[in-house]
Amino acid sequence: MAHKSALIAADIEGYLKAHQYKSLLRFMTCGSVDDGKSTLIGRLLYESKMIFEDQLSALEADSRKFGTQGDHLDLALLVDGLAAEREQGITIDVAYRFFSTERRKFIVADTPGHEQYTRNMATAASAVDLAIILIDARKGVLTQTRRHSYIVSLLRIPKVILAVNKMDAVGFSRETFDAIVADYRAFAERIGLADVVAIPISALRGDNVTEGSPNMPWYNGRALMEQLESVVIDGHPRSRPFRMSVQWVNRPDQDFRGFAGMIASGVVNNGDRIRVLPSGKESRVGRVLTPNGDRDSAIAGQSVTLTLEHEIDISRGDLLSSAESPAGVADQLQATVIWMHEEPMLPGRPYGMKIGASNVVATITSLKYKVNVNTLEHVAARKLDLNEIGICNIGLDRQIPFDAYAENRETGSFILIDRLTNDTVGAGLIQFALRRADNIHWQSVDVNKSARAAMKGQKPCVLWFTGISGAGKSTLSNLVDKRLAAAGKHTYLLDGDNVRHGLNKDLGFTDADRVENIRRAGEVARLMVDAGLIVLVSFISPFRSERRMARDLLAKGEFIEVFVDTPLAVAEARDNKGLYKKARRGELEHFTGIDSPYEAPEHPEIRIDTTATTPDQAVELIFAKLSEAGILNTG
Repeated sequence: MAHKSALIAADIEGYLKAHQYKSLLRFMTCGSVDDGKSTLIGRLLYESKMIFEDQLSALEADSRKFGTQGDHLDLALLVDGLAAEREQGITIDVAYRFFSTERRKFIVADTPGHEQYTRNMATAASAVDLAIILIDARKGVLTQTRRHSYIVSLLRIPKVILAVNKMDAVGFSRETFDAIVADYRAFAERIGLADVVAIPISALRGDNVTEGSPNMPWYNGRALMEQLESVVIDGHPRSRPFRMSVQWVNRPDQDFRGFAGMIASGVVNNGDRIRVLPSGKESRVGRVLTPNGDRDSAIAGQSVTLTLEHEIDISRGDLLSSAESPAGVADQLQATVIWMHEEPMLPGRPYGMKIGASNVVATITSLKYKVNVNTLEHVAARKLDLNEIGICNIGLDRQIPFDAYAENRETGSFILIDRLTNDTVGAGLIQFALRRADNIHWQSVDVNKSARAAMKGQKPCVLWFTGISGAGKSTLSNLVDKRLAAAGKHTYLLDGDNVRHGLNKDLGFTDADRVENIRRAGEVARLMVDAGLIVLVSFISPFRSERRMARDLLAKGEFIEVFVDTPLAVAEARDNKGLYKKARRGELEHFTGIDSPYEAPEHPEIRIDTTATTPDQAVELIFAKLSEAGILNTG
């Protein structure tokens, strides 16, 4: 590798020192598939002499094997690292590369252009200062161009370069360039992208990439590399109020208690007054410790340990905030959500949320609308599918500290996680706290659940019967209810069909409706348990996530899952209601077991095999479990 700097040969220490203090620009390339993103990055690496000799030799060999440029080097292969990418000639994953020039250091992310990999692009966009949006001069502005531009706007990337690529393929036509730029600027204005610099280039040939091109004398602006070297990025994180999420409470002995984390924004000094959120307690900074010892101050991007003058209860996930400009605290938010998973986002389903170092349970209480990225129209929707973007109201299981994303990218963004698989399923940008959160407070009462249960001489709980249609849930729950009533116990039976006649009569059988059906049933069951009742719930409840949600509403030991396990063929042979026949004829859509899935419980408290157990035997098994759990005992 041979950098252009003459200092390497004459004064290596001088070169290293100069290199250390160069500014760093993080940028990404995005756009539609085959617009030339990988080729452009390969050209930048090649022209900046950031390729080792063995890499160049490997590139020559790979170009002969996988390349698309005949006898010439295929520079795209420098970043298309996955075998599948090379075989298909596309980018799938995000590839990160480092290079430098005399004036600046760069980290560039090459993002995929295919629609199904938009989630990868959104991930890369969350950490950059500038976006290069490529457009194929032959094709103009495409749907994926608009989608990526909209995400760039949402993530508030401050600078955009519009690189109209493959100008050689259109004869370096100024008219083509001007038409594309006009079309793009009209869309950019609508989504709030104001700082857009347009440059005509040919990444394959190198025109206007590192220096001006004689093939386009009509263009008087900077070449792409010159623009990257000179662009000024405003709004450095250190200029915003101080924020630091506590990653670790460091207490090696009784004489030291420090709070470790990376400063997300702002500056912290010895003696600064800070507020701990969500508790709201205040103190002053006692010491600022870094890996190199005590310092008077630290800035955004540094990992530090802070001590405070007062003893305050602080845990991992709490936010240390400027007392003069503190972050907000809320448990109900409005946010923009970018959905990143093949399984759709369903309102009412609980997800894990990670924001900073804090992990909470989040439920999409309502999907207000999704955005058509072509027309920017707000479209009514019941769910979000892969790569769709929507505005959602979100409820949390406890209050969290946050900033609006527009004010602080670090403390205003979060990810959503599937609680069963731990897959990251969505990314969110907080807009604001919902005002109704300030108007709703938990009202304490004097007669509580324990008192009500004591009056009834029983331990309240939920017996949750789940299984496919025709499994025998209603039969078993009714038999158990009768026996409990005969024993003088106070019960109530929530049957899925009966509840759909009233409380849930507005719901259908789509996945989104099924989630809401179980959410409502779970909330009603919780209220009945609070009243001291033994509640029997008989619902198909096909999804594990919602059954877990219902379980999490209750105290430990109060939720007993009864899996009425019946093979589909047996249940279909019974078909007392004729539902399976209708489903097989296509008259019933979204029927569990036919065209809608049933996720069997993995670890139910009770499993009833109806092919080997009679109803009376099943009731005995359930009562044995209730006795073992102390449900039937008094006191």
